[in-house]
Amino acid sequence: MSYLNWDTKVVADLSPENVAKMYDEGYVFTRVDKGVMNRTRSFRVNLKAYQASSENRRVLRKAEDLSLRVEAIPYPLYSWKIGKLAKDFYEKFGDNVFTANKIKEIFTDEAKSNFNRALVYSSKRSGEDVGYAVCHESKSLLHYSYPFYVEEPSRGIGMMTLALEWAKAKGLDYVYLGSLSRPSDSYKLQFLGGEWFDGAHWQVDTAPLKAILKP
Repeated sequence: MSYLNWDTKVVADLSPENVAKMYDEGYVFTRVDKGVMNRTRSFRVNLKAYQASSENRRVLRKAEDLSLRVEAIPYPLYSWKIGKLAKDFYEKFGDNVFTANKIKEIFTDEAKSNFNRALVYSSKRSGEDVGYAVCHESKSLLHYSYPFYVEEPSRGIGMMTLALEWAKAKGLDYVYLGSLSRPSDSYKLQFLGGEWFDGAHWQVDTAPLKAILKP
């Protein structure tokens, strides 16, 4: 599970204004340590241009059982079950990609974690929490990252689409959806308002990107 990384910076100024500036320059927060940001082929959705397409609405219908709530990090309801769910989910990408200790650190230790929001998805049928995404939210953006969940068809894309709908309703400017590094990342291109960072500028034409991501 490798990621494209053009540059790394350790940022001391974590004000909302500087964080937004860094994201606009193609950097994103990482799970490595506090203030560590990587420059990558970032993908974001401009929420002023976003509206749910027929495909997005189909996904949302399939996700009708999911209820989204937004919790602060440090997350007071963290338990070992959350760490185990994350570890088990990410094992398919390789050994120790995401350890239970690392997910606990992200959820509970603000001295080391760059993330300040947990998106928690619960099942309306069972009332149980079945999915999580680790996020950084500021007054203008949401960085949606490291989702993990009880496996069910279309649940992952449903969670992401619900996050976009929530962010748009809140009046944020952008949702950042991580890096476009592998052919499997191309599913993110389905969202209207999508923009990708080419190393110097943000682009809206996805034709060159599709060629880059082609297997």
